[in-house]
Amino acid sequence: MARFNRLLITGAAGNLGGHLRKELAPLATHLRLSDINDMGEAAPNEEIFQGDVADADLMMGITKDVDMVIHLGGQANEHTWETVLNANIIGFYNMYEGCRKNGVKRVLWGSSNHAIGFYPREQVIDASVYPRPDTNYGVTKVFGEGLAQYYWDKYGLETVSIRIGSCFPKPLDRRMLTTWLSYPDLTHLVERCLIAPRVAHTVIYGVSDNDAKLWDNHMAAHIGFRPKDNAEVFRAEMEAASPEPDPNDAFVALHGGKFASAPHYED
Repeated sequence: MARFNRLLITGAAGNLGGHLRKELAPLATHLRLSDINDMGEAAPNEEIFQGDVADADLMMGITKDVDMVIHLGGQANEHTWETVLNANIIGFYNMYEGCRKNGVKRVLWGSSNHAIGFYPREQVIDASVYPRPDTNYGVTKVFGEGLAQYYWDKYGLETVSIRIGSCFPKPLDRRMLTTWLSYPDLTHLVERCLIAPRVAHTVIYGVSDNDAKLWDNHMAAHIGFRPKDNAEVFRAEMEAASPEPDPNDAFVALHGGKFASAPHYED
């Protein structure tokens, strides 16, 4: 039986949005989907709205009559400042204003480990640490977490900010043996964020139950996230595919990996 009348997924044409489009369908009578890119044909219980999150009128319209929002729209990687500004700051504000004015109860959204990417890998951190973004993209995620806190404190709009690690069917390199979030664990995490009785503004790390750990989720225990997958089963494959890295290389020395080690995008 559906738990919700209408859920909205932004970024529904992306890899994660497309996966959740299928997995979350049983939870809602109506599933509303939005993306700047084509999302294909709508299923019988789907409503499709194509457009840009930077369009305030669009965001006001698609958040109407919605119970909760899964916000994955925006720029998903480092890019020019203008691009991340429009997609991840202006677009994010537009989404929250739509939610506030339309009475949406809760937002869960894809923040990123790149909001804390300059922490050294030898330091395991929880959600209480000060932000240390590693890119323009990471800065927009810090902004997003700040905006989420503001909308909870001032307007009572609940949010779960999910600092997603590396969400792929399997790890792609040695670093992801630590940061990997499997698709089944992503589905479980999002479901828990939707149905937890009260979340206020919670920051949670989106990561599977890997043996190698960088992040501690004890501050988000109330979400009930219990990941089951472990990147360790891919260790031999990942180590065989690449040489042992220099431990002083920022790619492996910092939480943010290649984002932390890359030069400024527009240089």
